[in-house]
Amino acid sequence: MRLHEYQAKQVFADAGVPTPAAKLAETVDEAVEAAEEIGYPVAIKAQVHVGGRGKAGGIKLVEDEEEARQAAEDIIGMDLKGYHVSTVLVEEAVDFVDELYVGVTMDRGEGRPVAMVSTKGGVNIEEVAEEDPDAIAREHIDPAFGMHPFQARKVVYEAGVDRDVANDVASVLTTLYQLWDDRDGSDVEVNPLMITSDDEVIAADAVMNVDDDALFRQPEIAEMGEEAAEGDELEQKADEYGFDYVRLSGNVGIIGNGAGLVMTTLDLVDHYGGSPANFLDVGGGAKADRIANALDMVFSDENVDSVVFNIFGGITRGDEVAQGINQALEQFDEIPKPVVVRLAGTNAEEGMEILNEDLVTVEHTLEDAVQRAVEYAQEVEA
Repeated sequence: MRLHEYQAKQVFADAGVPTPAAKLAETVDEAVEAAEEIGYPVAIKAQVHVGGRGKAGGIKLVEDEEEARQAAEDIIGMDLKGYHVSTVLVEEAVDFVDELYVGVTMDRGEGRPVAMVSTKGGVNIEEVAEEDPDAIAREHIDPAFGMHPFQARKVVYEAGVDRDVANDVASVLTTLYQLWDDRDGSDVEVNPLMITSDDEVIAADAVMNVDDDALFRQPEIAEMGEEAAEGDELEQKADEYGFDYVRLSGNVGIIGNGAGLVMTTLDLVDHYGGSPANFLDVGGGAKADRIANALDMVFSDENVDSVVFNIFGGITRGDEVAQGINQALEQFDEIPKPVVVRLAGTNAEEGMEILNEDLVTVEHTLEDAVQRAVEYAQEVEA
């Protein structure tokens, strides 16, 4: 479960992490009023679950009332990478001299949590990890003992953080680990952690994702999650349908049964030059109506230009999947996105015979299906 920035900052601030003064606003007048109360300059920030908000026009720095009103009018109600912006965070601008990244996540390869620090903050940390992995210092933590103070200091110094602020940065990192542990987190991070000319450290952004399976023992976080999902129609649909769903930034829609199968499909889309639009696992034993609901979800995403279905029949039968696909597509006078289907396993051959090839493209291997879906998406972009 993902929290909005304003919610994560509330949790961080309650734990002692310094955050800028801020107020939430749902209308232009509320945003201007908040800016006046906080004092200019302020940042007006769209509250949606996407990265790269600034580049997409979802974050604006303003110096006066006129600029604040214009920025609020531009951001509230905008479509930001497929998400409707209904609220903004009006936040005190930070006069900074440096930007850092600090975060804690689970290293599944090592089977342990890992604390990370980088002096290359303020940019996409995934790009930093790919292009310059040595720019991120890492320290694995034994969950039985938690993060020792020396570990926090060690990873901060290894990252090359200035000594004048190193202890404060280590303190923030220690608090993030404690939140990760206490709140059943999957990821917690601050990017950027800003350093001011007075050597203060301030969390200018906040990310907190919590394990869905642990929400029964995190009632306060669960309540925040219900609030966070209000503006995300696709995530609401996923909850309604009972799907495991994650929205991504690409244009190739992906539907599969089983997390491993869906992840494999995501990797292949990337391998063949495409960009995944989502992770959608319909689960085992999916009946025809469930498959129809999955297509309804993916078609509802305006970013999707093509769809690839990857179903391996075990509990799920290929003929039932085929019936669901036909049932969903026959409702349309014109198919909104090209659909490519790959069936394998139980009753796959029967399913292939049932599929209406006037409505879908059928491929017999996963590689061929993914390549065809990527080609369809690229034709739309061209």
